[in-house]
Amino acid sequence: MLTARKALWNASRLLENVIAPKSLQVACISTDQQQHGTFYEFRTYCIQPHQNAAFLRLTNEKIHLRTAHSELMGYWSVEYGGLNQVFHIWKYDSYSQRAGVRAALAQDPSWIEQYISKAMPMLTSQDNEVTYMVPWSKIQRAPKEGGVYELASFQMRPGGPAVWGPAFEAAVSAHSAVGYALPVGVFHSEFGPTNRMHVLWWYEGADQRAASRHKAHGDPRVVAAVRESVTYLVSQQNKLMFPTPFSPSK
Repeated sequence: MLTARKALWNASRLLENVIAPKSLQVACISTDQQQHGTFYEFRTYCIQPHQNAAFLRLTNEKIHLRTAHSELMGYWSVEYGGLNQVFHIWKYDSYSQRAGVRAALAQDPSWIEQYISKAMPMLTSQDNEVTYMVPWSKIQRAPKEGGVYELASFQMRPGGPAVWGPAFEAAVSAHSAVGYALPVGVFHSEFGPTNRMHVLWWYEGADQRAASRHKAHGDPRVVAAVRESVTYLVSQQNKLMFPTPFSPSK
């Protein structure tokens, strides 16, 4: 039965690629990416200012209790664009896997007693967002440790990738193709604000990021691509972040 369904799905995709207009093809490609099941949960925690150091120290000591249940992609401390915040990304293969992880954590006495009971009073808020990686992106590791990461979040106009997908891809590619920045990953929101895109960039340092941005703003290839993309842009937010000592992405 599963084989037959897969064959039918592939046949329908092939037919749509032949007869569908270009805008609909973009939408189908985005949907196909989600059929793999893998998604990334973005979590942002706001910490009480006087507890920031203590929270990071506790997390450094106890994070192994959490990573025993699912894969941590990266954990960062926000330096610019949000004070006393941490941002982390968790990878899941399916929603059922995540549900199982959350259930297991709720029954893990070590996690609850050694971490949750101590960490939660240190926080002022928590926020999460479910994202998928776009089809034309893949996770890239930083070439070396000691750099900085920029999370650029773009609120796009309603309509999804079928409307603004090609223009957004062109703008990201214009920056990365000539080496202005390394895109660690490009993500499209599923739960949380809709029509939101995230680009996680890596730079050697904050000054190198500033110099690269200055060069990019004078590059006609980048200017042309960005000018097209921003016609679909509603708002944008950037955060510059430093990886924590326990982050898999250094």
